[in-house]
Order: sequence, then structure tokens, then C-alpha cells
Amino acid sequence: MPPAPLEPDDAVVQFLVKDQRPDLADRPLVRLTNGWDNATFRLGDELAVRLPRRAEAVPLILHEQRYLPGIARRSPVALPVPVHAGRPTSDFPYPWSIVRWVPGTGAADVGPAGRGPAAEGLADFLLALHVPADTGVPVNPFRGVPLPDRGAAVVERLRDRGRYPQAAALRAVWARACAAQAWDGPPMMLHGDLHPGNILLADDGSLAGVIDFGDVGAGDPAVDLAVGWLMFDAGARQRFMDALGPAVDGDTWLRARGWALILSTALLSNSDDNPRMLSVGEFGIRQILEG
Repeated sequence: MPPAPLEPDDAVVQFLVKDQRPDLADRPLVRLTNGWDNATFRLGDELAVRLPRRAEAVPLILHEQRYLPGIARRSPVALPVPVHAGRPTSDFPYPWSIVRWVPGTGAADVGPAGRGPAAEGLADFLLALHVPADTGVPVNPFRGVPLPDRGAAVVERLRDRGRYPQAAALRAVWARACAAQAWDGPPMMLHGDLHPGNILLADDGSLAGVIDFGDVGAGDPAVDLAVGWLMFDAGARQRFMDALGPAVDGDTWLRARGWALILSTALLSNSDDNPRMLSVGEFGIRQILEG
């Protein structure tokens, strides 16, 4: 987890809520695990407070506030919709949010067999999410862009032979993905960071919700379809692909496998202090090599 220059504590969050939403001030506040960019606190049973840990994360909060309500209106599953756009103060200099709490178990904490029942539900969510983006929706320079734009990062990571003994096979996967036809449709609405850490499951393994829309933007939908390799084993991945049906063509699936390589190597190369995400990256690499 990269260090952050600002770590909001319980007292600051309690003050922000009391000052800007006094109607919610009597609800218990519990700190949850920090993400790379944001700190999250549970606020009672139905809400959460989400605050940037660094200035670079401020646009992510603002993007969630602007675009998540529209996505939620067409989503078949629960999303952390903002209910309050918090203002900066002298105690906390960034905008922040109060969002709906989405219950469920993180898919990253469930074995591959337990994630399989979510295949069709996740496909339905992506069919609802991936619509042409309105003018002005941001393009994330690291997600949903043409695959060759990310080539330098992949090549650099695969130079680590100790971490990637299968580097030659992974380079072949990357070459095939980059040779696929580029996305030539309209920029589509994207989650941008869809992996098991941001997917919640119900007790029966079905999809309960999707969280962390900080990377929401417009571009090639293949970046979100990469979740098929990060989330599912071969059998469940085929069900996921079948459920998406003719909405996704063969070249898009080739690019999606390339995006799975980008995301898996990013997790595997940068998560030595985060066993949960390290495991997601390792699983993704195994699935990419299987096909």
C-alpha cells in the first residue's frame, strides 16, 4: 500500500459528518481498511464515508459523485451510490462522499469455486454498464485506452524473471492481444478497475454488488471484460463469456485477455504488502496461461 500524505482519523470524519450532515451524526462510525487512494468508514448499517488519502485521488471521488448515480439507475445489482457530496474544510482539504453501504463478501476472499455462481450476474452488470458514454466523460490514460499504449509497463514487469518465470508465454499472449483489431466503436462507460477486490458476493455466491468506481470513465470495454480471467476459472469464465453473447466479438475478447495481463501483472508486481491482491494477480496469471 503506497504511503499517503493524509490519513483522516475518526475524529475528523465525525466532525465532517456532524458539520455537514447532522441528521446522520448519531450513527456509529467504524474505520474500515484503506484502499490505495481512499479511506472508508462504515456509518451505521446503511452508509459509508469515503475520503481521498491523497490529492491525486480527488478526481476519482468527483467522478464517482458525478457518474455513479446514472450507472446505478440501470444496474441490476447494488452500487455505492453517493447520498452526500462532502465539501472540503480547514480540517480536511478534499471533497469526500457519503455513499450507500453495499453488503456482501469480497470475491477476493472467496475461492474460485465459490466465485463461479456470479458469472451470469457479472455479465448482466456489464451489459447494463457498457453503453455509449456521454460527451465529457473522462478517459483514464491507464484504463480502456489502446493496448499498445500500455506496452511499456507490461514489458518492464515481465523482465522480472523471478516473479514471472513464464515470461515468454506471457509475451506471446500480449502479442496476440495487441494484434487484435482495435476498438472502433463509440467510447463506452467503464468501471475501469473491475477485479475480485471490487466485487461483492451474496451467501450463495451470486453477485451482490460492485464497488469502487473511482476509475469510471470512457473507452474500450475490453478493460472490464478482463475480469473473466481475474475472477473465474475456465468453466465459469466460459459461462461468463456465453452470458455476454454476441455483445462481445472475438477481437474484444483477445484484447480483454491482454487487459487481464496488464491488471494481473500490476497486482503481482505491486502488492508484496497486500497478500489479498497478490493472490488475485497470481490467479489471473494462471488463468491467462490456461487460455
